[in-house]
Amino acid sequence: MSADPPTSVLFCCDHNAVRSPMAEGLMKKYYGTDIYVQSAGVRNDMEIDGFSIAVCDEIGVELSRHRTRSFEEMQEWGDDLSGFDLVIALSPASQRMALELTRFYHLDVEYWPILDPTGLGEGREEKLNSYRQARDQIRTRIKERFGD
Repeated sequence: MSADPPTSVLFCCDHNAVRSPMAEGLMKKYYGTDIYVQSAGVRNDMEIDGFSIAVCDEIGVELSRHRTRSFEEMQEWGDDLSGFDLVIALSPASQRMALELTRFYHLDVEYWPILDPTGLGEGREEKLNSYRQARDQIRTRIKERFGD
């Protein structure tokens, strides 16, 4: 882990249904007792994606109980953005929203360009491979950023 690791991290993407829940789950698996981790989306108009659940289950990360939420809902439920040390955006739309919402706070916003696997692949196995690729990109970035 870096010299000054954050004590709290928020992952965000478009719907909080694919990439950010994967990132939250992976981060909690690796650093859950040391770093407070949550995720949110620009919108909350979808349920957690079944392919995300499946590919994370393959590596021992449980996502089936994840409930999607938007930035707005997150704040309504008491997780104010000012309470996070670091926001990691996994999509361009979530990066714009995070930068807009954090302009009055002193916290870092990082952008990780992670593949959006939705809509990729013809059959089930091709779709799963796309989701595995996104999962593995997130896992690699987490380990590079926070250490093994």
